[in-house]
Amino acid sequence: MQYSYTVPCLKEKLEDIRNFISDILIKHGLSEVDANTLVLAIDEVCANLIIHAHEGNPNDTLEVDVKLEKNKGVTFKIIDTGKSFDIRNYNAPSLDELIKQKRKGGIGLILVKKIMDEIEYKTINNKNTCKLFKKIEIH
Repeated sequence: MQYSYTVPCLKEKLEDIRNFISDILIKHGLSEVDANTLVLAIDEVCANLIIHAHEGNPNDTLEVDVKLEKNKGVTFKIIDTGKSFDIRNYNAPSLDELIKQKRKGGIGLILVKKIMDEIEYKTINNKNTCKLFKKIEIH
C-alpha cells in the first residue's frame, strides 16, 4: 500500500503530517507505541526541513510518501526542494555534551538515527529525497 501527502512548509502543518502517518500506521496494525515512535522520527525530519531548509515559506511544499510492505516494513520518503541537508552526515554530539552545553536542540536527529533501520538521502535536479526505512510487521 502506498500513500502520499503534500503540505505547505508551515510549522502548523506538522500536526497534520503526524495525524496522516499515525492513521496509516494504526490502520495497518502497528501498535500505538510503534506508530508513535515512527511518527516522532518523521515529525523531527519534517520539522527540521520546514524550519531550516525552507524557513517556514508557505510557498514551498513537503511531500510525505508512505509505502507499507508485508514481511518487509515501512518506507517513508520526504521530498522537498529546500536547502539540502544529508542527515546521514550529521555527527551528533554526545548526550553528555548536550547536557554540559545546556542545549535544548540536537536530540531529534539522534533519535531519528536510532529509530530507523536505514536512511538514504539524495538530491537530483534540486529535488531532495530523504528515505527512511523501518523493518516492522505490517498487517
